[in-house]
Amino acid sequence: MQAIILGLITGLAFGWILQRGRVCFNSAFRDLYLMKDNFLFKAITFAMALELIAFPLMAQLGWIKLNPKPLNIVGQVIGGLIFGIGMVLAGGCASGTTYRVGEGNTTSWVAAFTYALTATAVKHGGLNGLLKWVSRFTVKITPTTSANLYDKKVGPTLATALHINHWIIAIILSAILLWYVFGTKTTKRPDAKMSWKAIGLWLVPVAMFGFWSSYISGRHYGLGITGGWISITEMYTQGKMLSWEGAEILGIIIAAFISALLAKEFKFRVPKRGVAYLQTAIGGVLLGLGAVLASGCNIGNYFTGIPQLSIGSIIAGVCFILGNWFMSWILYGRS
Repeated sequence: MQAIILGLITGLAFGWILQRGRVCFNSAFRDLYLMKDNFLFKAITFAMALELIAFPLMAQLGWIKLNPKPLNIVGQVIGGLIFGIGMVLAGGCASGTTYRVGEGNTTSWVAAFTYALTATAVKHGGLNGLLKWVSRFTVKITPTTSANLYDKKVGPTLATALHINHWIIAIILSAILLWYVFGTKTTKRPDAKMSWKAIGLWLVPVAMFGFWSSYISGRHYGLGITGGWISITEMYTQGKMLSWEGAEILGIIIAAFISALLAKEFKFRVPKRGVAYLQTAIGGVLLGLGAVLASGCNIGNYFTGIPQLSIGSIIAGVCFILGNWFMSWILYGRS
């Protein structure tokens, strides 16, 4: 019960920020490529720069242990590209699709449904053979560098690969990202409900609380989305107990619903063309397939894994962006 309560609290906080800030990694990546609009990308990058310091600090204080994603070049490249393509077709990333479910967006309902079913099928169902094949390439190590910060068996990081103290790499990367967000011009969005700085700042304590609450609940990781949809699917189909991550998903949807109602933004949005449902359904399938093969979605890999210096998450994150840009070019970028 503790895990469910803590996951729900995390989701409520996360969902409020996602909805108020219109935070979607699909939009962040796509807008950067198509319109040179870096507003959302800067918000996410600002949060990551702070997480690079916050996560190892929490580990140093004994609140958590870092648990970087395993390295699986095959899964993270293939899955990352598939996920990036799926984001564009679905009209949202894993977190963007989830919070829009609470806003009444009917295409997001379809995307979330196919996302959840596909992820469950790849993880534990009829498509599990794909995951078993990819899993043969998984690499974990027992850290010797900055070992006090890590769990016993983790994916390799920039620090462990270079045999450099984790703090040194984290501080250098954080400084580079902070230089980018504050040292370059930011696209103006006069109609935004929150500034990019406020979005970035609010995301960090939620990520920290999520990591801590998930860790003490036995999950030993931070924010994520895909595992939550799998948990909800298995709760309904197999009667399994809802996990921390499943409760987080429910919290995101509830908070987004309440936030949208209070802001008078809740609306049952129906596309003008029915074919949009087919496109988002295909996008959801690709989200589920890509996320499981890549060992995580945009939240589990890009937002939570990269700040832990996970090499696997860095590879997946780059492929998320490349897949997103490729499909954005196919759908919107060609003249």
